[in-house]
Amino acid sequence: MTDPTNEIILHNYPQSPVAEKVRVGLGIKGLSWASVEIPRLPPKPMLTQLTGGYRRTPVMQIGADIYCDSQAILRELERHHPSPSFFPNGNAGLMWALSRWTDGALFDLTVKIVLGSAGDALPKDFAEDRGRLYLGADWSNGLKAANADLPHLVSQMRAPLSWLEAQLSDGRAFLAGDAAGAIDAQFFHVVWFLRGRFAGGPNLLSEFPRLERWEENVTQIGHGTMTDLSAEDALERASTSSPRAIDGAVENDPEGLSKGMAVVVSPDLDGGEQPVSGTLVAASADTITIHREDHTCGDLHVHFPRAGYRIAEA
Repeated sequence: MTDPTNEIILHNYPQSPVAEKVRVGLGIKGLSWASVEIPRLPPKPMLTQLTGGYRRTPVMQIGADIYCDSQAILRELERHHPSPSFFPNGNAGLMWALSRWTDGALFDLTVKIVLGSAGDALPKDFAEDRGRLYLGADWSNGLKAANADLPHLVSQMRAPLSWLEAQLSDGRAFLAGDAAGAIDAQFFHVVWFLRGRFAGGPNLLSEFPRLERWEENVTQIGHGTMTDLSAEDALERASTSSPRAIDGAVENDPEGLSKGMAVVVSPDLDGGEQPVSGTLVAASADTITIHREDHTCGDLHVHFPRAGYRIAEA
């Protein structure tokens, strides 16, 4: 039987581009994992029972440790499974710095292209949810603006695609060289989203033959070895596990955080989401971990990246 303290469970759904980034990461490391398919739209009661309210996709679970945001997920996969490394040529710091752009401005641009190009064809509930999540409170006007400005938005995407084409000009198989790494997963999910969800995506990408060759190389990596798991079984795994022990030292924190403090954590962009409450276990420049207790799952540690999240005293 699988040890729940080591079993990787990914709460995701097939169409999610950010989940695809993590699935590629699991493939790069050649890992076995269990997939819990979650709803595309809220409510997501079994997921938020684990997270305390966080509803974005994906979420990774290892026993009673819950990792929110792909930043936190990739960091934990590298810590828990260091070989093969996500950073085959070193430069981990540069990759994390670059990820703030791929996950931020570049992904936001892709979302505007995909949602804006769909126009009125988007189902109303999906448009409302994703529009609010990515475009803010004035999401309806944001979608209209994206549709009207689509040629400009595509021109802005064409530039970074040309940069990737140049990076691959020496015939390398992957962006950093002969071995795949986190940087490939970071860019691949954007390309995957463009190709699959933007009608003009295949034509746009066809302009960049080296990029398409790289895209096929990443696709051939696969997603590791996946098995299906029910949400009920995932909750049971959490209830029969204990969170891993963490050095709870909190030093030189700019916000004055201290171990044992009651805090709330939320994305630092207004997406209309529920904050997550808990007791601070550990905080560093990169991550924050809070303890929360659920009536079914028991003691849980919920892990967030520090970059991109706001922490406030409850």
